[in-house]
Amino acid sequence: MKQITGAELFVKALKEEAVDTLFAYPGGQAIDLFDALYGEKEIDVILPRHEQGLIHAADGYARSTGKAGVCLVTSGPGATNLVTGIATANYDSVPLVCFTGQVPTHLIGNDTFQEVDFVGITKSICKYAVMVRKREELAETIKKAFYIAKTGKPGVVVVDLPKDIQRAYGSDFYPKEIMVRGYKPKLSVHMGQLNKALEVLNHAVKPVFLIGGGVNIARANKEMTQLAELTGVPVITTIMGKGAIPTTNRLYVGNIGIHGSYAANSAISNCDVLFSIGTRFNDRITGKTEEFAGKAKIIHIDVDAASISRNIDVDIPIVADAKKAICALLEKAKPLEIFEWINEINHWKKEYPITMGEVGMTPQMIIQSINEMFKDAIVTTDVGQNQLWATQFLTIDENKQMLTSGGLGTMGYGFPAAIGAKLGNPHKDVVVISGDGGMQMNIQEMATAVVYELPIIICILNNGYLGNVRQWQEMFYERRYSSTCMRYRRSCEIGCNQPDHCCPEYTPDFLALAESYGAKGIRVTKAEEIKDALNRAKQNTKTPTVIEFIIDREVNVMPIVPPGNSLNDMIK
Repeated sequence: MKQITGAELFVKALKEEAVDTLFAYPGGQAIDLFDALYGEKEIDVILPRHEQGLIHAADGYARSTGKAGVCLVTSGPGATNLVTGIATANYDSVPLVCFTGQVPTHLIGNDTFQEVDFVGITKSICKYAVMVRKREELAETIKKAFYIAKTGKPGVVVVDLPKDIQRAYGSDFYPKEIMVRGYKPKLSVHMGQLNKALEVLNHAVKPVFLIGGGVNIARANKEMTQLAELTGVPVITTIMGKGAIPTTNRLYVGNIGIHGSYAANSAISNCDVLFSIGTRFNDRITGKTEEFAGKAKIIHIDVDAASISRNIDVDIPIVADAKKAICALLEKAKPLEIFEWINEINHWKKEYPITMGEVGMTPQMIIQSINEMFKDAIVTTDVGQNQLWATQFLTIDENKQMLTSGGLGTMGYGFPAAIGAKLGNPHKDVVVISGDGGMQMNIQEMATAVVYELPIIICILNNGYLGNVRQWQEMFYERRYSSTCMRYRRSCEIGCNQPDHCCPEYTPDFLALAESYGAKGIRVTKAEEIKDALNRAKQNTKTPTVIEFIIDREVNVMPIVPPGNSLNDMIK
């Protein structure tokens, strides 16, 4: 066997794992790894402007391509800047492999410069974390990292690489396969449980499918659409499950939860069989758990056994990969005669649609224009009202994908995730829907988008507030707008909750800031300007375009289920 350094083996391993894009930021304890990457033509090394932007970009790359996202940073602050992105990706079951530099093994535990126990920091927010302490364990550890990240319930794996391991010589062997003792991803479907589920479904009068992000992660969208069409059962999604079937499909009801549609929440509350695939039943979708789907027998398919009956007790548990389970269901399912139930749901959809009206320039108008003008696209969102409006009004089909931070709800996610998505899908349009607050959390990545010539279209819905929190303050805290006004100056009146023409100018000027980076900036203040702005942005094929939409300062996301209430208690 040829003798090579650990850093050279690291590069070889990335090639063996078919890594074509590496999101990386250099530093002292990772410099040998970067030296080994120097001049490498098979791996595109992307240099973002902050490690948090870096990992969100790797996340967006992974979600949009189905491959593992890979990142590399140095020790200390380089590593700790990944923490939010690790939790974000792991919560949403995104396969990432994060390599971090570390001080030499003989200095560990001595409070060495830029030393942190990164394995200890991250082990509760990732799928697996490990430090390589022997050169001879390096190849197997990297192979294990990719295997664990991509199999079973996907997630984040952290590999900490001390500097002496990077420099040490050893074998160039890299294994083709690996077995991990104690780790056995569920590969088969328990047909006995599946038959029980089908028996219950076949006798249902008011059944629904509740689909979570697990179906999108498994890339089972086509199969899920076929199952819905075969059975005729209406489909409701969580925010993360949106797009599991085309949102234009006649059987798609809408999103469930605190900002779900009236029809979707009513269907859950009145169904007699709830067939759930790939969701955790978290508090954002259930409302008051004691009253969730109180009339229904609940079937739950999930790849993670720990997710079943954790929040909601289920009648028929099935531990399985979503795609494998859906394919097994397709072989045995049959059409159901549930016409009255479908008519009832369609009546709710018609009587209580989600709409913002036609007064002024609304987020609904902006997103519907995006729907019309971008048919083959990836749309990323930030977190807050912008995210919720996107999940309400964005149409998704086999040609359009939505990326968003669901489980952790991470502001600052949308823009860098779009960078990763565009790098992974250069021939697709990539559109960001962001609020003015979230946009500023990783706005330095504008430089990344400019230098890599990524024509991303960034739509900022600017209401001058941290809008989602402000809405709660308006509805549940007697309009006490505490620390949510983004136009606040020290000279402003204390306790102001009446936004008007006396408010100071917004900081920053997003157009001037975009242009200072070398991007293009457009400001839109009227509804009739929306499509022209989007069209101009679409024609700019060399740099990002920032479109700042000035929307009403106190516009709200409706409907809403007040905290602690059941899905039946919606404020429409």
